[in-house]
Amino acid sequence: MSPGTVLAMRPNSIPGCHWDGSPRTAPARRPLRVAATSPSRLLRAGQCGRCPRCGNRIDLYPRADGRPIALHPAELATAHAPASCHWHLSSGIAHPHGDGSAWCRIPHAVLCPQRTPICRISPSLTSVRRQLAVRTRRLIDTGAFIPTAAPTSAAPGGPDRPLVRMLLGYYLADGPVEAIRCVAQTSHRHRCPRPVLAPHAPPGSWKLLPIGHLLGQLALPEQTTAGYDLSQLPYAEQRRWRIQRCPAHATTHGAADLALAGWQIFDPLLHAQHLRTGLPYPPAPGSKEK
Repeated sequence: MSPGTVLAMRPNSIPGCHWDGSPRTAPARRPLRVAATSPSRLLRAGQCGRCPRCGNRIDLYPRADGRPIALHPAELATAHAPASCHWHLSSGIAHPHGDGSAWCRIPHAVLCPQRTPICRISPSLTSVRRQLAVRTRRLIDTGAFIPTAAPTSAAPGGPDRPLVRMLLGYYLADGPVEAIRCVAQTSHRHRCPRPVLAPHAPPGSWKLLPIGHLLGQLALPEQTTAGYDLSQLPYAEQRRWRIQRCPAHATTHGAADLALAGWQIFDPLLHAQHLRTGLPYPPAPGSKEK
């Protein structure tokens, strides 16, 4: 071999791979599944969201009573957060106290730059709040986020957040009954687009429902409010509404949730602005409601 000869270096060929060793075909993705013993059926991919006021990322978790809470996505030192804001996660459930470690999660409401702090915060949390404010301004300037006004009372004449009676309890919906959407994951890993109010399923009825005080509250005068009554439906139908699933996913145990159910346990004191004295639709023929 002469000194000027140049050898062409060729990599070793591997069957099924490119010249650089990368696979020619992408491996099949394994679908996420929820364990049967998990107290929450919400997939981790469905727990992330954006604050409608500031546009920053939030993590949504259910509490022990089923109510959702938005937590700041990063852990913070417990020494820098007020004791009343300490939260920790266990099996996908958020608990309002520390777990004994040096780190904790805190509600996003403490740091949201578009809200008044709900408690006195330390200088370190003030710095995090300032960073989120800068990020919000950057999102607005680039057009990636349009802030949403703070929620006000429901518009007169329309049940924007109706009261629903089911499973021996009262719940406040997060939107009109017709717009309540299934939270299950489809086979294409998207959220199901079908509504919970299915055309072929038995519907509820609008009635004037009696409401009173909750356990532990002072006695309130008995009053009635317009609500969507599901108590006359079979238990399986009421449970389907409670877990917020369409009829196709009501009995599909393998399908996980891609969003939290939008129900809130009704409180006559906290949700007084959503009470309505008139029915949104005329009562059905033969009904005693007026």
